[in-house]
Amino acid sequence: MRKSHHVHNDPKMAERIAKQQKRDHRVEHVYRRILHFIERAIAAITIVVLLVVLGMEFYKMLTTDGYWQVDTYLHNVLNVVVGLEFVRMLIDTTPASILEVLTVAITRHVILSHDDPWSNLACVACIAGLFAIRRFLVRRHELKEEMVEMD
Repeated sequence: MRKSHHVHNDPKMAERIAKQQKRDHRVEHVYRRILHFIERAIAAITIVVLLVVLGMEFYKMLTTDGYWQVDTYLHNVLNVVVGLEFVRMLIDTTPASILEVLTVAITRHVILSHDDPWSNLACVACIAGLFAIRRFLVRRHELKEEMVEMD
């Protein structure tokens, strides 16, 4: 008989394998919890920074002459919006939130950049691709499920 056949029939070996799998599952669970906590901490820090930046923007709106130029205003406000979408993605790690962050970031680039028409066309094609991914490749129940489950 082959050696691998003996391993499968050996109850001690099967018990050792089962214990190792259980231990590996516990370690993986601990790592996921740690990573989830770090993501939440980064999200909290980012929210505080975004609130400070938003406060500074309001102060600049009221005190700076020429602040209301469209490019300056849109650049500053859309940076905050992309940051907020990033925080949402950290807190709610679903395919839908990730696709929304990418859509907002690319849209911000199209609105603010004054690149050549080919670059804008590429960005619009990327946005269309993201919508197509969401519509055709991601199942509805997956859009609401968290990608990293906590068990």
